[in-house]
Amino acid sequence: MSRKEVLVVGGGTGNHTTLTGLRNEDCNLSAVVAMTDSGGSSGRLREEMGHLPPGDIRRCLMALAAESPQGNLMRRLFDYRFSSGNGLSGHNFGNLLLAVLTEVTGNTITAIEEASQLLGIEGTVLPVTLTHSTLMARLENGEELSGESVIDLRRENLDVGIDYIWLDPKAYVYPPVLEAIARADAIILGPGDIFTSVLPNLLVEDVAEAINSSRAVKIHICNLMTKPGESDGFTASSFVKLLVDYLGTGEPLDYLVFNDSPLPTRMLDRYAADRQYPVVLDRDECNQVVREIVTGPLLASGVYLRHDPVALGRTIMEIVDRPAPVG
Repeated sequence: MSRKEVLVVGGGTGNHTTLTGLRNEDCNLSAVVAMTDSGGSSGRLREEMGHLPPGDIRRCLMALAAESPQGNLMRRLFDYRFSSGNGLSGHNFGNLLLAVLTEVTGNTITAIEEASQLLGIEGTVLPVTLTHSTLMARLENGEELSGESVIDLRRENLDVGIDYIWLDPKAYVYPPVLEAIARADAIILGPGDIFTSVLPNLLVEDVAEAINSSRAVKIHICNLMTKPGESDGFTASSFVKLLVDYLGTGEPLDYLVFNDSPLPTRMLDRYAADRQYPVVLDRDECNQVVREIVTGPLLASGVYLRHDPVALGRTIMEIVDRPAPVG
């Protein structure tokens, strides 16, 4: 049996978690990465050098780095953040290396290819677009926000939800992304911040249409917690309904993956202080927008509430390896 083609679509830590879990599974792995990051080290390089933001690309490359002494060392280097130094403080080494490779090789794609060689990655990392575009959001009160970091980190009017988002200017898809979508057996959407990591990929010209036309099973990994100013009060169906809406299709997604491990009370109290609450699985509503719900113990141990990459990877592959329906 040929290896399945698995495509992960998103950005930020969500892509990193999913790719880490799938890295050692028996599949051909690709990642499509949002290119709207405008904060932190990535935002500074974007502003000062005119490059596409490297941060989410860097995280994906780290997740796919070879399990070898060299790969492990390069993973640590790529994640190293300078804590001092004039102009260096706050930058990730990996972001700076990608910026240098872009300057030396002449473009973002060759920079990613060279970094992939350095890390010995197994898989492919693709920017969803090469267009320099800004993520915009309109709030329910009519206010407009400009820039992914402004939307992601807003601290005012948190009770006012996001009405919709768009890209300015229009962004055009990087063609190999369409090829990856066309050959995929499974397309993974999420986890991650829905408005600033996952949906921006679907705003790029032709991406939503390609996903709708793909024969791949479409799987959404639901977030564990809500996020203030972005997904306040969201249930599991809220995330899926947004995906269906931005995909522009009336068709339900194939699978929703949801953690059913209990969340530690002491951690919930800490998260509640920051207005973050557990996402509730509202099955009746979900059944209207997804064909099947898959639950399992997907919670990682640690000081933060995160998906366990290994458990998540296994769950995804159990879905991907299911026999195709007859008829």
